[in-house]
Amino acid sequence: MYEPIRSKSVHRTMAGTTSNFPHRSREEELDIQLAGHLAALLAVTDELRALAPSTDLDTAAEQLAAQVSRLRGGRAPLRASTATADGAPTLHQRAHALAGRALVVAASRADTAAAILAAERMDAHAAAQEPVSAAH
Repeated sequence: MYEPIRSKSVHRTMAGTTSNFPHRSREEELDIQLAGHLAALLAVTDELRALAPSTDLDTAAEQLAAQVSRLRGGRAPLRASTATADGAPTLHQRAHALAGRALVVAASRADTAAAILAAERMDAHAAAQEPVSAAH
């Protein structure tokens, strides 16, 4: 019913030329993504620490820096040295979103330590965004 192809294809495949560009495994790509999200969360955490220092934020920054270093093969992350013009509520909102992204990637690569840290940071930033209720 079908006639076989008798001539060579005019299209070239990548079969013989795969060494022209670097390949990363899915795990390596997820490591890069997770390190990026955690580094961004660390930057926002450092900005929050500059606005309102607290031991909770200090501890979180240390844990985030350790996770980023682990994911980047021991290279320490860059740290924010000054605060932006954004207020604390905006920074907490941004940090909550970044922690959520980190949690998704950590869960997909089954990185329990990073997932727990991201979930804790989400909870902390969500609690910081809640309005303080007045005493009745």
